[in-house]
Amino acid sequence: MNIIGMEQVMNRRIAPPVQLGSYPPSDVTFLLKDLSDVSLERATEEREEAIQSGVHYSEMLPVEYQPTDAYIGLFHETLRESSRKVALAVAVVSELIVEQRGLNTVLVSLARAGTPIGVLIKRYIAYRYGVELPHYSISIIRGKGIDENAVIYMLQKHGLDADLQFIDGWTGKGAIRQVLIAACESFYNKYGIKLSDDLAVLADPGYCSATYGTREDYLIPSACLNSTVSGLMSRTVQRDDLIGPNDFHGAKFYKEWLETDVSNTFIEAICPHFDSVAQEASNIAVDMIESPPEITWQGLKDIRSIQESFHIADINLIKPGVGETTRVLLRRVPWKILVNSMDNPNLQHIMLLAKDRGVPVEVYPGLTYSCCGIIKPLKGESE
Repeated sequence: MNIIGMEQVMNRRIAPPVQLGSYPPSDVTFLLKDLSDVSLERATEEREEAIQSGVHYSEMLPVEYQPTDAYIGLFHETLRESSRKVALAVAVVSELIVEQRGLNTVLVSLARAGTPIGVLIKRYIAYRYGVELPHYSISIIRGKGIDENAVIYMLQKHGLDADLQFIDGWTGKGAIRQVLIAACESFYNKYGIKLSDDLAVLADPGYCSATYGTREDYLIPSACLNSTVSGLMSRTVQRDDLIGPNDFHGAKFYKEWLETDVSNTFIEAICPHFDSVAQEASNIAVDMIESPPEITWQGLKDIRSIQESFHIADINLIKPGVGETTRVLLRRVPWKILVNSMDNPNLQHIMLLAKDRGVPVEVYPGLTYSCCGIIKPLKGESE
């Protein structure tokens, strides 16, 4: 037991959280510093050039894509069609969390794709078990790690033995899971406090999590949009001139888009299905606990094959899965989109966005994922 490390955790002074986001405060507490008044957005092409030249993506923000009426219509149509399917995945993950960890768990969603999923898991557990679990949303950044101050804040509030369950929306090639594993190991080495690196997700097409609702690579409607389905919060920011030693990582709260916000619309469309899926979800969870699923990182193996096929030097330019491909089309400079089939019903919004941005779509035989987005290399690293 690292007594010195534990004392460091309990004695660390951290700036308290402020009210952020468009969710009711009872749904989530954002452990993020408010950077709403700071100009951080850079045009897509300018940001892409900066990232590929070595500037870290967390030091600036993309200009948020403002969807067309047709695209918003597709979001609502997808939400209507998939709400029960999403509810079942939420219920399965929730049942796994309760079965494996009990009802003293602290839910910790990874901003921002994890936030709406964490809200849904909190709502399901409250409905099914009558317990309101604490739910926080914190920052984790590839290349910089987890927000240590946010973790320490939760341990100060809930005890050094608090059981933190990390939550995200989906897996791609498993990069964030790897960051989480490294962050938990680093936290233990530094403070002697063990955190579970288990990552609960709705969809795990990358085969890199054991706590998931499905491994099907389908469209989770919250992946369609950016801040307007994530509590009006931006991506998280970590820059030394903005984030002090006692601060949480930062983010912007886009209050100006309240009229177009569908964050709570998404939540309220899923929750009414909880009653009809609860028993099925419980049965699935029991089966998964009795026969634990393998973590094979199969998705990452596929991505290495694509990297070789297209001679792409930087694997981070390859973004697999429906959720990650959507992000490429919304806020990066896409080169091409690979799909497993042109007739895949999960890809309507991908086809719409690709057409809107003039991005070619190609069939890639044998693709584990429904699709894969490739960011345009700006230094001639590919064919």
